[in-house]
Amino acid sequence: MTETNAARKGSKPDLDRPLRIAFLCYRGKPHVGGQGVYTRHLTKALVDLGHDVEVLGGQPYPLLDERVPLVKLPSLDIYNDYYPMRTPGIWEIKSFADWLEVSVFTLGTFPEPLAFSVRAYQYLRGCADRFDLVQDNQTLGYGLLGIERLGLPVLATIHHPITVDRRLEMTHAATRYQRFAKSRWYGFTKMQTRVAKRMRRVITVSGNSLDDIVADHQVPRERVHVVPVGVDPEIFRPSPEVSRIPGRLVTTASADVTMKGLRYLLEALAKLRIERPEAHLVVIGKPKPGGPSARTISDLGLDQHVEFISDVPEERIVELYAEAELAVVPSLYEGFSLPAIEAMSCGTPLVATTGGALPEVVGPDGETAIHVPPGDADALARALADGLGRPDLADTIGRAGRDRVISRWSWQRTATSTVEHYRALLAEPPAWPGATVRRER
Repeated sequence: MTETNAARKGSKPDLDRPLRIAFLCYRGKPHVGGQGVYTRHLTKALVDLGHDVEVLGGQPYPLLDERVPLVKLPSLDIYNDYYPMRTPGIWEIKSFADWLEVSVFTLGTFPEPLAFSVRAYQYLRGCADRFDLVQDNQTLGYGLLGIERLGLPVLATIHHPITVDRRLEMTHAATRYQRFAKSRWYGFTKMQTRVAKRMRRVITVSGNSLDDIVADHQVPRERVHVVPVGVDPEIFRPSPEVSRIPGRLVTTASADVTMKGLRYLLEALAKLRIERPEAHLVVIGKPKPGGPSARTISDLGLDQHVEFISDVPEERIVELYAEAELAVVPSLYEGFSLPAIEAMSCGTPLVATTGGALPEVVGPDGETAIHVPPGDADALARALADGLGRPDLADTIGRAGRDRVISRWSWQRTATSTVEHYRALLAEPPAWPGATVRRER
């Protein structure tokens, strides 16, 4: 029975029953990358609460709990790991979404959010009655507006506005051509702003991200709500049976994304090694051959002292944290930072910048983490030396960091708060006149 039919009978839709959720994830790297981690753990927690969740995903597909079905909406996979930036053949273009993807790509703009949102709309158009609502994970493509027209309310998750990434990339571009190329690449953020402004309810992960969404995407403040992400402290836990390796630092970073600040950590490592030659770095992530990080490592003579590890399960990530003397988040900006709370949950002492929401997340300087200003390699080197040179302080920070995580964040809390926003959205009038919101089985 639809809401319209229920209204005719003078009854109210049952908003307390288990919900049927279509969860959109246009790109879901399984172990590294906030979208994939968020999708995996939140959908599992939603099922634990008794709700039905179906994930509509694009490449790279997310790994999901066995109870959560994945509907694959394959793209042309232009940015695959083996042949990135490939040009699809004309024979591969079989749909309007394919044509959009190629057309936007040839203009130099990242096409996946737009193309995926259209694919999601086309899929849901044939089965809208199976769902009560849609949760979008940072896609913010025009197809979401079509989904609302189907009568399916959309709850938008925005971890942080990608306009921040655009500003940082433009600021750090070395040449005029790079600025031009970055401007074209981030052209999709204009679409995301237009769509975000039309969303009736948005959830984000921190107060800092809320402020940035209001400022950059011009979403009215009353429509944006904070639902922090979580961590499973039974998975990310201290491993006393694993010995820490002297001088080991660990970070999680997309190697050539300016926002992640890896360049400054590499420069800090080179400075640190003058007094502590045993210092070395493990990066959970994949380097780009010949990219800026690879060149920086070569220029600084760090080839034998930096190791990249990628595509590993959570169990190995936990082990890497246990082996490290310090975990580092060198980001210029973070909307929240899952790697920060994962490291803290493992009891690994954390050195983090004050970029974006990091102070809000990691807690007071010298108590639950060591703070440094973003983009300052000298300050970062000093903080690393301090953390390595004062093991008692590091151990205290590690224990306090885990206590902070356990007391504040879990995926169950994230799911419970998210469901509250599902029900609040379902209680609102339809977005489009004449739209029928499907709420009852």
